[in-house]
Amino acid sequence: MAEVLEPESYFFIAESAGKPVGYIKMRESQHSKDVPRADAIEIARIYAIKDAIGKGIGRLLIQAAIDHAIHLKKKMIWLGVWEKNRRAVDFYTKWGFIRFGQHEFMLGDDLQTDWLMRKELK
Repeated sequence: MAEVLEPESYFFIAESAGKPVGYIKMRESQHSKDVPRADAIEIARIYAIKDAIGKGIGRLLIQAAIDHAIHLKKKMIWLGVWEKNRRAVDFYTKWGFIRFGQHEFMLGDDLQTDWLMRKELK
């Protein structure tokens, strides 16, 4: 609940047959050093339950995020995605996101790399 109550955070929940099947979290306050722009917003998380993957939930959530960013008058929407998650990278690329950097982090004892991707908004 602490995340839900964070200022400048936005959540959108996808439902199917009255049950939650995915969500997206956006935030304004956590800019990467590579994205110091006040006119940008981050997609911090996007998830769908396993049974919902491939059924259009991601498409609905990403469109909701883009629409909300435009509503907030943002000029750019960005995210980090694990470099080895080809399905996610391909999904974001299909939506017009382009890679502009990377961020390394430790996951346990494993050094991981997230690609930073952005989409310019009109």
